[in-house]
Amino acid sequence: MVTKSMNTNTSTEIMNMTSDLTIVIPAKNEARLIPRLLNSLANQDYPKMRNTRVLVADANSTDGTPAIVMTFRDRLNVSVIPGGLPSAGRNAGAHRADTPYVLFLDADIEPASSSLVRRALELAQRKKLHCVTTNILCREGSFTDKLFYASNDVFQYLSRIHHPFSTGMFMLFERQRFNELGEFNEQVHFAEDYHLSQQVARSKFGIVRGGVYTTNRRFQKMGHLRIARLFLATAFNYWNENFFLRDHKYWQT
Repeated sequence: MVTKSMNTNTSTEIMNMTSDLTIVIPAKNEARLIPRLLNSLANQDYPKMRNTRVLVADANSTDGTPAIVMTFRDRLNVSVIPGGLPSAGRNAGAHRADTPYVLFLDADIEPASSSLVRRALELAQRKKLHCVTTNILCREGSFTDKLFYASNDVFQYLSRIHHPFSTGMFMLFERQRFNELGEFNEQVHFAEDYHLSQQVARSKFGIVRGGVYTTNRRFQKMGHLRIARLFLATAFNYWNENFFLRDHKYWQT
């Protein structure tokens, strides 16, 4: 009887520590920025973080990104898997997930608080949501950079009136619904996050308070005007599948 009780207690403890979450991070040549993200994940107050698989889908980096990622093995359950463009990398990670939820993160972001992951997951579980995202913050860069991201956050809140959209920088998905929606379309190389998340029902979409810090490098590479045009074009073409399949040369900049 004692042995049976001990075995039952051990099994219960193992089940209680099993994570509900898999984290997927597509990356290419992110040796400089990804340590900030991984360090922040290691410091999250989600109690099951140490048992949460963190899959970095690497797209043939040449700057040592995989080696740097693996230096976090003593703090995270991290591994590197083959990746590609963001859609392909995210799908590759999701295919390896066996948890109820998958959290997609960009490699160049950093959660603004140590409770963000836990609160996002709790919100999804409590309200039975299919997709949860957060705001984008830019603590570096110009006033214009910060204004553009703030405008994105406003449009994201307003989108819940019609077709909600999530930023791919932080996108928590219920895995079953993610699979039902057909995953990320790997033929879509721009706004793949918008393309997928707009299919989520308004009642099943949530935005968790806080945000993630990102850099202004997108503006430095492409310019504010071009990004603004792409954003507006995406918003006005949410119904147009051909728009998303078109080559916008986003990753050639």
